[in-house]
Amino acid sequence: MTAGSSSDVAALLRRAADDAGAVTILCHMRPDADTIGSGLALGLALDGLGVDVEVAFPGPEELPAALRELPGSKLLVDPAHLVGQPVAVSVDAASVARLGALDAHFGAAEHSVVIDHHASNPGFGDIDFIDPAADCTAELVLRVLDDMGVELDVDIATCLYAGLTTDTGSFRWARPESLRVAARLLDVGVDGRGWSRRLFDTHPFSWFGMVSQVLGAAQLDRTACGGEGLVYAVVDATALADLSWEESESIVDIVRTAAEAEVAAVFKQVGAERWTVSLRSKNTVDLVPIARAHGGGGHRHASGYSDAGPIDEVIARLRDSL
Repeated sequence: MTAGSSSDVAALLRRAADDAGAVTILCHMRPDADTIGSGLALGLALDGLGVDVEVAFPGPEELPAALRELPGSKLLVDPAHLVGQPVAVSVDAASVARLGALDAHFGAAEHSVVIDHHASNPGFGDIDFIDPAADCTAELVLRVLDDMGVELDVDIATCLYAGLTTDTGSFRWARPESLRVAARLLDVGVDGRGWSRRLFDTHPFSWFGMVSQVLGAAQLDRTACGGEGLVYAVVDATALADLSWEESESIVDIVRTAAEAEVAAVFKQVGAERWTVSLRSKNTVDLVPIARAHGGGGHRHASGYSDAGPIDEVIARLRDSL
C-alpha cells in the first residue's frame, strides 16, 4: 500500500487510456450519491477517453431511485457479470469490507486504487488517495480528472454534484472549497434545483407514515455521553414493509436535530436480527473510535457500523461504548 495523490492516480489512469486498457470501478454496499456519483463521473471520463469501463456495487440492495437517473448508468454492470479488469478503483469505500463480495475483483487486479475521504480508512490499495479534509469523494475524483486534463461536461459534473451536495447535507456543513467546487459544477450546466429536489425532497407518500411511526418511538437519554445526551430511533422491518431501504436513510438527519442530544443514532434493520447503525454528533464527540470499536468507521461527526442480535442488545452495546 502506498499513500498517493491525485496526480499518482491520474498517471495510472492516463496510462490505461493510452494503452486502450480497461478499468473496473467499485462502489460500496448500500450505495449513496457520493459513491455512485464518484464512480459514474470517473467512468464517464474514462469512457470518453476510449477506456473499457465497468462500474458496479455489491448487492443485495438495489440502487436508490434518484441515483438511477444519474448520467452514465449505462456503465453499471450487474455484479454477477463483472469481468474484473487489470485496473480496479474503489470509490468512497472506507474499508475493503465495504466492497462486499466485490473485494475479490479489487484484490485480483494488477493495479488497485483507493479514492476516499473517510478518516477511518486504513488504505487497502496499491495507491491510496485518501484525504479526510475533503467533504466528499466526488471532490477527490474531480482532482484526478483535472490532473488527467479531462474537460468537464454536464454529465460528469452532474454525477460529481450529486456526491457533493449529499455529503455536505445540501451544503449545510460545506467547507469553502466545496462551495467553490459547487459553483464550478453549476457553471458547467448542472441543474442544481432539479437534483436537490430528486435527492432530498422526493419520497413516496408511505414515507410519511414510516417517519411518524419511527419518530414517535424515538428515545432520549439525557445522561449518555457524560450528560451531553443521546437520541436514538429504530427503523425495523415492519416500519419499512412497503418501502425500499433508502427511504430510511433520511431518518438520522431528522433525529440529529434534537437540541438535548450531542449524539444521534438510528438503527436500521437489514435482515433477521441484522442492523446498520448510523451515528451523528454535533460538536464534542468524535464518532470514529466509537464506530471502529464496532467494526465500522467514517468521520468525526458522521460514522456508522453494522451489528447483529436483538435490538435491545444492539442498543445496549452502543450505549456502553458511549
